[in-house]
Amino acid sequence: MAYELDDIKTSQEIFYYLLENHELREEEELLLYKAYTEEEEVQNLVKSQGEIAGSTIERYGNVIYLIPKEENNFLGFSKSQLKSALCRSNATDKDYYLSQFVILTLLVEFFDGQGSSSKAREYIRVGELQNLVSGHLKEGAENLDDEQEEQAGIAFSNMYEAYEALKSDEKGSRAKTTKEGFLHHILVFLQKQGLIEYVEQDEMIKTTKKLDSFMDWNLLNQNNYQRVLRVLGVAENE
Repeated sequence: MAYELDDIKTSQEIFYYLLENHELREEEELLLYKAYTEEEEVQNLVKSQGEIAGSTIERYGNVIYLIPKEENNFLGFSKSQLKSALCRSNATDKDYYLSQFVILTLLVEFFDGQGSSSKAREYIRVGELQNLVSGHLKEGAENLDDEQEEQAGIAFSNMYEAYEALKSDEKGSRAKTTKEGFLHHILVFLQKQGLIEYVEQDEMIKTTKKLDSFMDWNLLNQNNYQRVLRVLGVAENE
């Protein structure tokens, strides 16, 4: 299929904008937004460029997002980069998977995968999140043997060991070697990605419209939601 030169140029402008900003909002770039949503040729070209760059282009509401695919370490984050950002120095894989478990627990508390919107609550306190993480890990480590953990696809005992190796500091330490500091750095990271609002002085966590839309439109169909619950030990394996 032959494309007009103007369409190619506009698509390149949109894709470059997405590379710079990771999202394109209708109220901020109306002409580019309308070109993408109203001109099929332009949209196809932008999506094609995204595919070549190891990403998908998705529109949720009035925002167009550039979403790197899981294996995309150039536009996204590699495992080593995430480990460095979220975990203490000399962290092991146990620490890395623990950080991912914290994020998973946070998502499940906010989104229940039910009804017209998957969102279940407006905020959560940091202390409640810490208790939930501790409780899920302890329950999983105590109730599942090695074979059951392998079937569930998650090593509760290893993560619980990594979690308990972290010190506890009621004064609210920000060191990654403490439970409180470990959670703090994960929350700061998620806030920098535009996924949550982390109100430190109130120890309160809220989700952003970006995360709400992504969860509603892309992640939480019932199959995915039930799989997440099984990982956390909330729902039994079928």
